[in-house]
Amino acid sequence: MNPAVTLPLLIPLLAGTLSLMAWRQPRLQRGLAVAGTGGLLIAGGWLLHRVRQEGILVVQVGAWPAPFGISLVADLLGTLMVVITGLIGLAVAVFSLATSGREHQAFGYFPLMHLLLAGVVGAFLTGDLFNLYVWFEVMLVASFALLILGGEKAQMEGAIKYVTLNMLSSVIFLVAVGLLYGKLGTLNMADVARRVAMLPGDGMVEALAMMFMVAFGIKAAAFPLFFWLPASYHTPPVAVSALFAGLLTKVGVYALFRMFTLVFPHSPGYTHQVLLWGAGLTMLSGVLGAAVQFEFRRILSFHIVSQIGYMLLGLALFTPLAVLGGLFYIVHHIIVKTNLFLISGIVHRLRGSYRLERLGGLYRQRPWLSVLFLVPALSLAGMPPLSGFFAKFIVIRAGLEAGAYGVTAIALLVGLLTLFSMVKIWAEVFWKACPQDVDTPVPVARGELWLMMAPVVGLALCTLFLGLHAGSLYDLAEASAEQLLDPERYIRAVLGPAGEAAP
Repeated sequence: MNPAVTLPLLIPLLAGTLSLMAWRQPRLQRGLAVAGTGGLLIAGGWLLHRVRQEGILVVQVGAWPAPFGISLVADLLGTLMVVITGLIGLAVAVFSLATSGREHQAFGYFPLMHLLLAGVVGAFLTGDLFNLYVWFEVMLVASFALLILGGEKAQMEGAIKYVTLNMLSSVIFLVAVGLLYGKLGTLNMADVARRVAMLPGDGMVEALAMMFMVAFGIKAAAFPLFFWLPASYHTPPVAVSALFAGLLTKVGVYALFRMFTLVFPHSPGYTHQVLLWGAGLTMLSGVLGAAVQFEFRRILSFHIVSQIGYMLLGLALFTPLAVLGGLFYIVHHIIVKTNLFLISGIVHRLRGSYRLERLGGLYRQRPWLSVLFLVPALSLAGMPPLSGFFAKFIVIRAGLEAGAYGVTAIALLVGLLTLFSMVKIWAEVFWKACPQDVDTPVPVARGELWLMMAPVVGLALCTLFLGLHAGSLYDLAEASAEQLLDPERYIRAVLGPAGEAAP
């Protein structure tokens, strides 16, 4: 068994188990949170190095050969997502040291965080559709428990919408898996990809593709079933919001990229046309929803939806440049959006509110926080030389080259409206004077403030690096796109030459 492939999955599971054993030792749980997420980041970096050197790595669990056993597959896309998961996990863990109260820790905050990370990593590394469903359910259980920590009314209302739509997605996913197994007799992704290409053109493939598109589209918060996200992401503790904002919807986007480049790439005319207009409507509905909001985290939540549209646009266009741009956009957005939610948490700690009308004056009192906000905010809007500019530029150029002028125009308009939302936050939170009737919040200890600031600074530096050295991520995204668009490489790595030729 290749330890490089299994370690990123075992580390959060082990850290979560040890955290459960240390239930009455909060200090030890806090240490395990940082050590576990730091270990995940290191293991992900090692795995990425191995994959770049050796190609796609595969582990057959229990020594059962594919397609009969469970396969763990690490290609460039899955491995890159594992690295970003470790980075976001570490940032949120450090931030949580200052913001997670004893009441949250007493209800299992840190074990649930590790369980969620394990579910995310498992989804990125699994090579089996049923196990993808299992890891989705692990994520759903952990995220639902994290969402209701504190038990406030708004949290319960958001959690009901969140779990209802995600359960609907899971049911559609499971039905599609059952139909696919009944048709092919296998759920190994590589084997499914090989056999789907041999099916007759009776419409069954297109029907299954649409079922998977709907199931993963709900989890990615794509139009029209995205409303669970802005109804729930602003309700839990801010560290949980940041973790959700960075990772959860991207697992749905990852699943769409995986399925529609590996399993259903054979007739992109119909399915990708649906994806194309779904991407445009996702961008437009998300950014318009954000424009009318006046609560910090709700604005950011709607912008998760709008930015998902850019990622889906890259997949829908289905050209090498477009897929590259979609992957570049995923990495950029995970870092930027997590950072913006963390900054909203610092603002809340300093001012005691997320409502824009009750905020103000931070530019004069905390100029460093203003600068740190501008880095991810302008990157999200696509301003040069930050990472968001290159992400948007690649996707928009791919749209123009593919002749998709209508959706490309929507993408440009959404970029301008995103800048409008970021300017609104800047004007209301940082530039205007603080309202006179706002109560003075409890002073923040210097050590607590530094713990909150450290991950924000780190993620801002990542954004600057990806902007000033965009070529590094571009090369990695290009190599990942080449692997995705050549599914035979994935099939050969999992099944071997003999499996590729088997009937």
